[in-house]
Amino acid sequence: MIYIYLIIGLALLLTGANYLVESSVAIARRAHLSNFVIGLTIVGMGTSAPELLISLSGALSGHGDLAVGNVIGSNITNVLLILGATAAIAPFAFDRDTYRRDLPFALFASLMLLVLANDSLLFGADANSLSRFDGILLLLLFASYMFYVVRNDRKKAASEPEEEPQPSALARLHPALLWGIAVVSLGGLIGGGQLFLKGAVACAKEWGLSEAAIAITIVAVGTSLPELITSIVAACKRNAQLAMGNVLGSNLFNILMIMGISSVTAPITISVVGMLDYLMMLISLAMVFVFVFTFGVRRFDRIEGLILLLTYLAYTTYLLTMA
Repeated sequence: MIYIYLIIGLALLLTGANYLVESSVAIARRAHLSNFVIGLTIVGMGTSAPELLISLSGALSGHGDLAVGNVIGSNITNVLLILGATAAIAPFAFDRDTYRRDLPFALFASLMLLVLANDSLLFGADANSLSRFDGILLLLLFASYMFYVVRNDRKKAASEPEEEPQPSALARLHPALLWGIAVVSLGGLIGGGQLFLKGAVACAKEWGLSEAAIAITIVAVGTSLPELITSIVAACKRNAQLAMGNVLGSNLFNILMIMGISSVTAPITISVVGMLDYLMMLISLAMVFVFVFTFGVRRFDRIEGLILLLTYLAYTTYLLTMA
């Protein structure tokens, strides 16, 4: 029965995320946003909906390590697995704003989560936790960043028109139908998130693994499949900025929005997620920042993608060995 929950939950998550993203992109395209901002906002948020539902469910049910581990694992997976696979299949160039604004901010957000979630190590507290105040701070940072990016993107789009990608089949539908598809897809995500969380927690007990290990590996990969598929397809269609925006948007949404909403809703106590996991999240982004200026300068080449993939394999192997 445990595996049935996992399979049905994951199927609902993936199907719901797929149609939520497609309908959202079709809606956003009519607002004349750039590919990167669509990836950063609509696609990044849409593909992070499974993480939101799983982390929020984990916070409400008292499984704080699952909530935080899911976000950390998803962010590591986004960078090492998704960007690695994308670059290995279809190398792409870095946009100037990406390495001057978005990558540094993603590093800052990751560092902030490390600081806020390690009260006992850094501040001598009795336990590690994310309080409601921490959540409010994360949400304010998210709102400020998104406002700044969208405002500047509109100015840039006005002076530098971007080539329109091939529209999807959903783009031809009436707006009311698009909104209907988005709402139904969200319902599938909610149900799938609940089922997948139930199965993941049960698997953690049956296999003898900690909730943190399950969250950082199985749950993270399962919920990151929408980002993986979206990024690879976007890169193959020469829409690399959508792929990059998708990954960075998902990472920022995971830390600032998901952890913000989850901790405001129910303060999160963290006991198992370790410093290595937070550091790996930072290191993965730092590697991408270094890659901007190495090998193919301001390009993400196949060799760099393979390095990320090998790093992901080594980290995951270590986690499963130590669990």
